[in-house]
Amino acid sequence: MSAAKPPFAPANHPAMPASKVGVLLANLGTPDAYSYWPMRRYLNEFLSDQRVIDYPKWKWQPLLQLIILTKRPFSSGKAYKSIWNEERNESPLMTLTKQQTAAIAEQMKARYGDSVMVDFCMRYGNPSTKSKVREMVEAGCHKILFLPLYPQYAGATSGTANDQFFRALMEETWQPTARVVDPYFEDPKYIDALAQSVERAYAKLDHDPDLLIVSYHGMPKRYLMQGDPYHCQCQKTTRLLKERLGWADDRIRTTFQSVFGPEEWLKPYTVEEVARVAKDEGKKRIAVIAPAFSADCIETLEEINEEIRESFEHAGGESFTYIPCLNDDEAHIGALSDIISDNLKGWLD
Repeated sequence: MSAAKPPFAPANHPAMPASKVGVLLANLGTPDAYSYWPMRRYLNEFLSDQRVIDYPKWKWQPLLQLIILTKRPFSSGKAYKSIWNEERNESPLMTLTKQQTAAIAEQMKARYGDSVMVDFCMRYGNPSTKSKVREMVEAGCHKILFLPLYPQYAGATSGTANDQFFRALMEETWQPTARVVDPYFEDPKYIDALAQSVERAYAKLDHDPDLLIVSYHGMPKRYLMQGDPYHCQCQKTTRLLKERLGWADDRIRTTFQSVFGPEEWLKPYTVEEVARVAKDEGKKRIAVIAPAFSADCIETLEEINEEIRESFEHAGGESFTYIPCLNDDEAHIGALSDIISDNLKGWLD
């Protein structure tokens, strides 16, 4: 829709873009490259977020700037290099988020024509939330629906994405009306998409795995005790997945990965649990799925499919199957598109 003079405006009124609704998807973020300085910039932004690391700045920042950020960009860069999309010179998360955005945009166009603009932003790195909000406002979006691509809510994921969205709105002279999509951890279509991915993966195997490990990104246990609902929502996602699959309790287990720092995090830790089930329980065939991630990323492609796989195999495990994230799977895109449509009611019917 091209720009035009508003109805009943005086003849000398400037042309304005036609009003539309913005749908802004948000994911965690990615470095621009895996070399030292891009990694350092990305990690600095990420680890300086007090939703992620809530230690007092006077205590945390010297440790971060003087020790962690002199070493970690090398190890993190090496991990990113092992999964990097060299053809497009970007991380898999960037590639997949672009594909998800394009697929959802196609769905929205089929449902609403040119009335909806779909785009994505990253909480850390590029494209920034601020830049994408600005683009949507300039394009005539007087209403924006913000969708953090995290099925389960956590302050360190959905919460900080929302913070950044509202900070961006604070800088707009003419603020668009805004809505934020609720966590969708128990949405039946999302659960069905997860179950379908498990069924497809199992159908390709000669023997069903002895156990499905449902691995979620971890967080300090202290956050749970402070009232963060993430742990409870993860447990419910696993239970609903088990019920949808029609499985007994002993075929599926919830674990948590990506532990960072010295304090206790949510348990059991995935890397330890896969070794324990191989050694102590004699479960030699397992599959791992990661429902907290809407798209494959460093935590799944490198941590699960390399580090956690290695832990299992070193403990005597024989068959390790990683079930990819839902990414741009048709059922996943359909579920997200329906969630978006539900949240657009009253704006677009």
